[in-house]
Amino acid sequence: MSGREDLKSIPSVDEALRHLESAGALDGRPRPIVARAVRAALDRERRTLLAHDPVAETSPGEAKRAILSRVEAAVERTIRLELGPVINATGIVVHTNLGRAPLSSGALDRMRDVAEGYSNVEYDLNEGRRGKRDLAVRDALCELCGVEDALVVNNNAAAVLLALNTLAAGREVLVSRSELIEIGGSFRLPDVFEKSGSRMVEVGTTNRTRIVDFEGAMRGSTAAILSAHWSNYEIVGFVERVALHDLAALAERYGIPLIHDLGSGVLVDPERVGLRGEMTVTESVRAGATVATFSGDKLLGGPQAGVAVGSADVIARMRANPLTRALRPGKLTLAALQATLRHYMMDTELEDVPVLRMLAATSDELGARAERLARVLAGSLAGRAEVRPVELKGRVGGGAAPERELESRGIEVEPANCSAGTLASRLIASSPPVIARTRENRLVLDLRTVPPDDDALLESALDRALGAKP
Repeated sequence: MSGREDLKSIPSVDEALRHLESAGALDGRPRPIVARAVRAALDRERRTLLAHDPVAETSPGEAKRAILSRVEAAVERTIRLELGPVINATGIVVHTNLGRAPLSSGALDRMRDVAEGYSNVEYDLNEGRRGKRDLAVRDALCELCGVEDALVVNNNAAAVLLALNTLAAGREVLVSRSELIEIGGSFRLPDVFEKSGSRMVEVGTTNRTRIVDFEGAMRGSTAAILSAHWSNYEIVGFVERVALHDLAALAERYGIPLIHDLGSGVLVDPERVGLRGEMTVTESVRAGATVATFSGDKLLGGPQAGVAVGSADVIARMRANPLTRALRPGKLTLAALQATLRHYMMDTELEDVPVLRMLAATSDELGARAERLARVLAGSLAGRAEVRPVELKGRVGGGAAPERELESRGIEVEPANCSAGTLASRLIASSPPVIARTRENRLVLDLRTVPPDDDALLESALDRALGAKP
């Protein structure tokens, strides 16, 4: 048959949907989304048949069954693009691809309370009239960071953009060449400068920047200095970097603001969570930053948000900027952030905030879990895989402490009848998906990023992925 004659074997959309329904592939899934995926899959089949001659002669019935099987697989791939929970067994605590910080139970409860009905997100209950959107979290941020005022937008890039546009639109901002960061998704700081309307002036060299470099670049058109956290890299060796307090003194001398992009934003003593040397928000402000910006969903452990804290004058100017409305957070973000900050105010953050709890977990605690889980799995997976507890190295993630490794513990699974890569793919296809690492034909599951309550889910996922017992 020619490719055009083979088109007769392509089922209609309705026929494909009936097949999927009989196979149980429509259970709990929105029919319009499935129908859209079916149409796309059938269009691909049609283009393929028109472009190629058939490799082998098959009956129309066989051809149709093969097409329906491929359509079913295509629909399954489409459905798997829907947002849903996964188990993070990578050992990367703030994993950007996996949603960054898990929220606390208090934050989830607060979001539910606010979402179930109407809320006073922008209504002043004292005055009985319209109010300010971010007042619910401003006081807590001011107290925790030791600042005069605070503003919340939808992410840290937005906070930096807003600060630059407010303080330096049409003018120049000095920044060290070593701090022209690029983070995930090819997002670059120079692009933020361009969109803000300010002009970036690079000073120093890639590895060495001195205070005289900044001072030498000062002129009448200079509006601000920006210092950016080395979010996902380190420069080592013959390196020199200007201390923040020296930049602050220079900015004060010239009467211009210092913007500090902190990135992750630590509010606790870094040593308590194994992050010695990481600058806190309070330290940034005390060093003289006019405005410091940071993320809400990284080391703070809250929802995606951008926080700007600093002097009352600068924050008031940012709040009055028309861009603020375009960048403002929604009520659910504010509810989750409010609840997260409350944990800090109540000194329960290490117990209640999942990210901090994971970072603070000791090797002994993780090792005891790994030993128990390995014993259980060694019995239930006997003949299908060898399982052993192992010492591992995890990462903070989210651009914080990029070169620091976290001493961790987990389990190593060596499958008997498939490769580690195949086992990893099967785990990704499980429900819920399990995201893990492989090394030397072994699957590695780091328990630092797996809540203890999910150990049973790991057991059942591995049991299914390794197939029937021999």
